[in-house]
Amino acid sequence: MTSLAGRYDALVCDLDGVVYRGPEPVPHAVEALRSVPVPVLYATNNASRTPDGVAEHLRGLGLPCRADQVVTSSQAAAWLLGRELARGAHVLAVGGDGVAAALTEAGFAAVLPADAEDGRSPDAVVQGYGPAVSHADLAEAAFAVEAGARWVATNTDATLPTARGIAPGNGTLVAAVARAVGHEPHLVAGKPEAPLYLLAAERLGLPAHRLLAVGDRLDTDIEGARRAGLDSLLVLTGVDDVDALLAAPKERRPTLVAADLRGLLHDPDAGDPSLTDVAARVAEAHRAADAGEDAATPRADVVSLLQRLQDE
Repeated sequence: MTSLAGRYDALVCDLDGVVYRGPEPVPHAVEALRSVPVPVLYATNNASRTPDGVAEHLRGLGLPCRADQVVTSSQAAAWLLGRELARGAHVLAVGGDGVAAALTEAGFAAVLPADAEDGRSPDAVVQGYGPAVSHADLAEAAFAVEAGARWVATNTDATLPTARGIAPGNGTLVAAVARAVGHEPHLVAGKPEAPLYLLAAERLGLPAHRLLAVGDRLDTDIEGARRAGLDSLLVLTGVDDVDALLAAPKERRPTLVAADLRGLLHDPDAGDPSLTDVAARVAEAHRAADAGEDAATPRADVVSLLQRLQDE
Protein backbone atom coordinates (compact mmCIF):
# COMPACT_ATOMS: atom_id res chain seq x y z
CA MET A 1 0.00 0.00 0.00
CA THR A 2 1.24 3.50 -0.90
CA SER A 3 -0.15 6.26 1.26
CA LEU A 4 -1.17 9.59 -0.21
CA ALA A 5 1.87 11.25 1.42
CA GLY A 6 4.14 8.55 -0.02
CA ARG A 7 3.16 9.48 -3.57
CA TYR A 8 5.01 12.78 -3.23
CA ASP A 9 8.60 13.68 -2.36
CA ALA A 10 7.62 16.07 0.43
CA LEU A 11 4.70 17.87 2.05
CA VAL A 12 4.21 21.62 2.53
CA CYS A 13 1.79 21.89 5.41
CA ASP A 14 -0.12 24.91 6.70
CA LEU A 15 -0.28 25.36 10.47
CA ASP A 16 -3.26 27.16 12.02
CA GLY A 17 -6.39 25.06 11.53
CA VAL A 18 -4.35 22.15 10.16
CA VAL A 19 -1.75 21.28 12.81
CA TYR A 20 -2.96 23.39 15.72
CA ARG A 21 -5.65 25.80 16.84
CA GLY A 22 -3.97 28.35 19.05
CA PRO A 23 -1.90 26.46 21.63
CA GLU A 24 -3.68 23.12 21.13
CA PRO A 25 -3.05 20.49 18.45
CA VAL A 26 -5.80 19.60 15.98
CA PRO A 27 -7.02 16.05 16.77
CA HIS A 28 -4.95 13.36 14.98
CA ALA A 29 -2.61 15.93 13.42
CA VAL A 30 0.55 15.19 15.41
CA GLU A 31 0.18 11.43 15.11
CA ALA A 32 -0.41 11.64 11.36
CA LEU A 33 2.53 13.94 10.69
CA ARG A 34 4.86 11.76 12.76
CA SER A 35 3.83 8.81 10.58
CA VAL A 36 4.22 10.25 7.07
CA PRO A 37 7.14 8.72 5.11
CA VAL A 38 8.39 11.96 3.50
CA PRO A 39 9.89 15.26 4.71
CA VAL A 40 7.50 17.98 5.89
CA LEU A 41 7.94 21.73 5.65
CA TYR A 42 5.54 23.99 7.52
CA ALA A 43 4.51 27.08 5.56
CA THR A 44 2.68 29.95 7.21
CA ASN A 45 1.37 33.36 6.19
CA ASN A 46 2.00 34.48 9.76
CA ALA A 47 4.78 37.03 9.33
CA SER A 48 5.08 38.04 12.97
CA ARG A 49 6.64 34.84 14.34
CA THR A 50 10.19 33.67 13.73
CA PRO A 51 10.88 30.13 12.44
CA ASP A 52 12.55 29.35 15.79
CA GLY A 53 9.37 30.33 17.62
CA VAL A 54 7.16 28.25 15.34
CA ALA A 55 9.47 25.23 15.58
CA GLU A 56 9.48 25.49 19.37
CA HIS A 57 5.67 25.56 19.36
CA LEU A 58 5.55 22.42 17.20
CA ARG A 59 8.07 20.60 19.36
CA GLY A 60 5.92 21.43 22.35
CA LEU A 61 3.04 19.63 20.64
CA GLY A 62 5.19 16.54 20.11
CA LEU A 63 6.37 17.13 16.53
CA PRO A 64 10.09 17.00 15.82
CA CYS A 65 10.80 20.24 14.00
CA ARG A 66 13.84 22.39 13.22
CA ALA A 67 13.70 26.06 12.35
CA ASP A 68 14.73 25.28 8.77
CA GLN A 69 11.55 23.22 8.39
CA VAL A 70 9.46 26.38 8.83
CA VAL A 71 8.88 28.73 5.89
CA THR A 72 7.21 32.07 6.69
CA SER A 73 5.79 34.77 4.48
CA SER A 74 8.45 37.12 5.90
CA GLN A 75 11.13 34.78 4.56
CA ALA A 76 9.35 34.62 1.21
CA ALA A 77 9.28 38.43 1.09
CA ALA A 78 13.02 38.60 1.81
CA TRP A 79 13.59 35.90 -0.84
CA LEU A 80 11.74 37.98 -3.42
CA LEU A 81 13.77 41.08 -2.55
CA GLY A 82 16.97 39.04 -2.85
CA ARG A 83 16.25 38.75 -6.56
CA GLU A 84 16.12 42.53 -6.95
CA LEU A 85 18.39 44.14 -4.34
CA ALA A 86 21.99 43.60 -3.31
CA ARG A 87 22.89 42.23 0.11
CA GLY A 88 23.22 45.04 2.60
CA ALA A 89 20.37 47.07 1.11
CA HIS A 90 18.34 48.97 3.71
CA VAL A 91 14.82 47.54 4.12
CA LEU A 92 12.14 49.00 6.38
CA ALA A 93 10.72 46.15 8.49
CA VAL A 94 7.10 46.78 9.45
CA GLY A 95 5.50 44.08 11.57
CA GLY A 96 6.45 41.57 14.24
CA ASP A 97 9.85 40.13 15.06
CA GLY A 98 9.64 37.67 12.17
CA VAL A 99 9.92 40.42 9.55
CA ALA A 100 13.21 41.92 10.74
CA ALA A 101 14.62 38.47 11.48
CA ALA A 102 13.92 37.25 7.94
CA LEU A 103 15.49 40.33 6.38
CA THR A 104 18.61 40.03 8.52
CA GLU A 105 18.89 36.33 7.71
CA ALA A 106 18.74 37.20 3.99
CA GLY A 107 21.61 39.68 4.34
CA PHE A 108 19.68 42.95 4.36
CA ALA A 109 20.02 45.79 6.81
CA ALA A 110 16.67 45.74 8.57
CA VAL A 111 15.49 49.19 9.63
CA LEU A 112 12.75 49.47 12.24
CA PRO A 113 10.14 52.23 11.79
CA ALA A 114 11.30 54.00 14.95
CA ASP A 115 14.77 54.40 13.42
CA ALA A 116 13.69 55.20 9.85
CA GLU A 117 13.71 58.98 10.12
CA ASP A 118 17.25 59.05 11.49
CA GLY A 119 18.96 57.30 8.57
CA ARG A 120 18.96 56.97 4.80
CA SER A 121 15.74 56.37 2.90
CA PRO A 122 15.15 52.60 2.72
CA ASP A 123 15.53 50.80 -0.57
CA ALA A 124 12.46 48.66 0.14
CA VAL A 125 9.66 48.08 2.60
CA VAL A 126 8.47 44.70 3.84
CA GLN A 127 5.10 45.02 5.51
CA GLY A 128 3.84 42.20 7.68
CA TYR A 129 1.46 41.80 10.57
CA GLY A 130 2.51 42.48 14.13
CA PRO A 131 0.30 42.97 17.18
CA ALA A 132 2.09 46.24 18.00
CA VAL A 133 1.99 47.78 14.52
CA SER A 134 0.97 51.42 14.95
CA HIS A 135 -0.22 54.34 12.86
CA ALA A 136 3.32 55.70 13.03
CA ASP A 137 4.66 52.43 11.54
CA LEU A 138 2.18 52.59 8.67
CA ALA A 139 3.10 56.22 8.09
CA GLU A 140 6.80 55.32 7.79
CA ALA A 141 5.88 52.63 5.27
CA ALA A 142 3.91 55.16 3.24
CA PHE A 143 6.71 57.73 3.37
CA ALA A 144 9.24 55.16 2.13
CA VAL A 145 7.01 53.94 -0.69
CA GLU A 146 6.27 57.49 -1.79
CA ALA A 147 10.03 58.12 -1.87
CA GLY A 148 10.48 55.22 -4.30
CA ALA A 149 11.07 52.18 -2.07
CA ARG A 150 10.11 48.75 -3.40
CA TRP A 151 7.07 47.63 -1.40
CA VAL A 152 6.53 43.96 -0.54
CA ALA A 153 3.58 42.73 1.52
CA THR A 154 4.15 39.47 3.35
CA ASN A 155 0.49 38.59 2.79
CA THR A 156 -2.86 40.24 2.25
CA ASP A 157 -5.11 38.25 4.59
CA ALA A 158 -7.88 40.71 5.42
CA THR A 159 -8.73 39.16 8.77
CA LEU A 160 -6.97 37.49 11.68
CA PRO A 161 -8.85 34.98 13.85
CA THR A 162 -8.18 35.49 17.58
CA ALA A 163 -9.52 34.04 20.82
CA ARG A 164 -11.82 37.08 21.12
CA GLY A 165 -13.05 37.06 17.52
CA ILE A 166 -12.02 38.35 14.11
CA ALA A 167 -9.43 41.14 14.05
CA PRO A 168 -8.03 43.13 11.12
CA GLY A 169 -5.27 41.17 9.39
CA ASN A 170 -2.22 42.32 7.47
CA GLY A 171 -4.28 42.85 4.33
CA THR A 172 -6.30 45.49 6.12
CA LEU A 173 -3.13 47.30 7.22
CA VAL A 174 -1.69 47.01 3.71
CA ALA A 175 -4.90 48.54 2.36
CA ALA A 176 -4.41 51.54 4.64
CA VAL A 177 -0.95 52.18 3.18
CA ALA A 178 -2.24 51.55 -0.34
CA ARG A 179 -4.95 54.16 0.18
CA ALA A 180 -2.29 56.64 1.27
CA VAL A 181 0.17 56.02 -1.59
CA GLY A 182 -2.38 55.42 -4.33
CA HIS A 183 -1.38 51.92 -5.41
CA GLU A 184 -1.10 48.31 -4.25
CA PRO A 185 2.17 46.65 -3.12
CA HIS A 186 4.64 45.86 -5.86
CA LEU A 187 4.89 42.25 -4.68
CA VAL A 188 2.98 39.91 -2.33
CA ALA A 189 4.89 36.96 -0.89
CA GLY A 190 2.35 34.87 1.00
CA LYS A 191 -0.50 32.64 -0.05
CA PRO A 192 -2.49 32.77 -2.33
CA GLU A 193 0.47 34.09 -4.30
CA ALA A 194 3.06 31.51 -5.36
CA PRO A 195 6.36 32.67 -3.73
CA LEU A 196 5.89 31.00 -0.33
CA TYR A 197 5.39 27.61 -1.99
CA LEU A 198 8.18 28.23 -4.51
CA LEU A 199 10.59 29.08 -1.68
CA ALA A 200 9.60 25.82 0.03
CA ALA A 201 10.35 23.90 -3.18
CA GLU A 202 13.73 25.62 -3.54
CA ARG A 203 14.64 24.85 0.05
CA LEU A 204 13.82 21.18 -0.51
CA GLY A 205 15.63 21.12 -3.84
CA LEU A 206 12.55 19.67 -5.53
CA PRO A 207 10.30 20.70 -8.43
CA ALA A 208 6.99 22.12 -7.25
CA HIS A 209 4.94 19.36 -8.88
CA ARG A 210 6.58 16.77 -6.59
CA LEU A 211 5.20 18.48 -3.48
CA LEU A 212 1.76 18.16 -1.89
CA ALA A 213 0.35 21.29 -0.24
CA VAL A 214 -1.90 20.68 2.77
CA GLY A 215 -4.21 23.37 4.08
CA ASP A 216 -7.61 24.32 5.47
CA ARG A 217 -8.32 27.51 3.49
CA LEU A 218 -9.42 27.49 -0.11
CA ASP A 219 -8.65 31.16 -0.73
CA THR A 220 -5.04 30.97 0.49
CA ASP A 221 -3.63 27.45 0.86
CA ILE A 222 -5.39 25.83 -2.09
CA GLU A 223 -5.39 28.74 -4.53
CA GLY A 224 -1.72 29.38 -3.73
CA ALA A 225 -0.85 25.75 -4.37
CA ARG A 226 -2.58 25.83 -7.75
CA ARG A 227 -0.72 29.01 -8.74
CA ALA A 228 2.61 27.46 -7.76
CA GLY A 229 1.94 24.16 -9.55
CA LEU A 230 1.44 21.92 -6.51
CA ASP A 231 -1.24 19.30 -5.94
CA SER A 232 -3.24 20.05 -2.81
CA LEU A 233 -5.11 18.37 0.01
CA LEU A 234 -7.86 20.29 1.80
CA VAL A 235 -8.50 19.16 5.37
CA LEU A 236 -11.79 20.12 6.98
CA THR A 237 -10.39 20.94 10.42
CA GLY A 238 -10.12 24.70 10.04
CA VAL A 239 -11.75 27.53 8.15
CA ASP A 240 -13.50 25.94 5.16
CA ASP A 241 -16.18 23.25 5.35
CA VAL A 242 -17.93 21.01 2.80
CA ASP A 243 -20.31 23.77 1.72
CA ALA A 244 -17.40 26.13 1.00
CA LEU A 245 -15.57 23.36 -0.86
CA LEU A 246 -18.50 22.57 -3.10
CA ALA A 247 -19.10 26.27 -3.84
CA ALA A 248 -15.44 26.95 -4.64
CA PRO A 249 -14.53 28.49 -8.01
CA LYS A 250 -12.15 26.54 -10.23
CA GLU A 251 -9.02 28.31 -9.06
CA ARG A 252 -9.71 27.25 -5.46
CA ARG A 253 -10.53 23.58 -5.95
CA PRO A 254 -8.16 21.11 -4.26
CA THR A 255 -6.82 17.92 -5.77
CA LEU A 256 -8.10 15.88 -2.82
CA VAL A 257 -10.05 16.43 0.39
CA ALA A 258 -9.93 14.68 3.76
CA ALA A 259 -11.66 15.09 7.08
CA ASP A 260 -8.30 15.55 8.84
CA LEU A 261 -4.60 14.82 8.46
CA ARG A 262 -5.16 11.07 8.75
CA GLY A 263 -6.02 11.33 5.07
CA LEU A 264 -2.28 11.58 4.39
CA LEU A 265 -1.92 7.97 5.51
CA HIS A 266 -4.69 6.57 3.29
CA ASP A 267 -4.03 4.91 -0.04
CA PRO A 268 -6.04 7.02 -2.50
CA ASP A 269 -6.79 4.00 -4.69
CA ALA A 270 -7.47 1.28 -2.12
CA GLY A 271 -10.58 0.25 -0.27
CA ASP A 272 -14.02 1.70 -0.08
CA PRO A 273 -14.28 4.51 0.72
CA SER A 274 -11.04 6.15 -0.41
CA LEU A 275 -9.81 9.66 -0.98
CA THR A 276 -10.27 9.07 -4.69
CA ASP A 277 -13.95 8.31 -4.09
CA VAL A 278 -14.32 11.59 -2.23
CA ALA A 279 -12.50 13.50 -4.96
CA ALA A 280 -14.76 11.97 -7.61
CA ARG A 281 -17.88 13.02 -5.69
CA VAL A 282 -16.52 16.54 -5.21
CA ALA A 283 -15.80 16.74 -8.93
CA GLU A 284 -19.36 15.62 -9.66
CA ALA A 285 -20.73 18.27 -7.30
CA HIS A 286 -18.59 20.94 -9.00
CA ARG A 287 -19.75 19.78 -12.42
CA ALA A 288 -23.37 20.02 -11.28
CA ALA A 289 -22.81 23.48 -9.78
CA ASP A 290 -21.06 24.73 -12.92
CA ALA A 291 -23.98 23.48 -14.99
CA GLY A 292 -26.53 25.11 -12.68
CA GLU A 293 -27.84 21.75 -11.51
CA ASP A 294 -28.84 20.58 -8.04
CA ALA A 295 -25.73 19.46 -6.16
CA ALA A 296 -27.57 18.11 -3.11
CA THR A 297 -26.98 14.43 -3.90
CA PRO A 298 -23.23 14.64 -4.57
CA ARG A 299 -22.89 16.84 -1.48
CA ALA A 300 -24.57 14.19 0.65
CA ASP A 301 -22.26 11.58 -0.85
CA VAL A 302 -19.19 13.65 0.01
CA VAL A 303 -20.32 14.07 3.63
CA SER A 304 -21.08 10.36 3.94
CA LEU A 305 -17.74 9.25 2.48
CA LEU A 306 -15.76 11.68 4.63
CA GLN A 307 -17.57 10.47 7.73
CA ARG A 308 -16.74 6.87 6.90
CA LEU A 309 -13.06 7.71 6.34
CA GLN A 310 -13.01 9.64 9.61
CA ASP A 311 -14.49 6.71 11.53
CA GLU A 312 -12.04 4.11 10.20
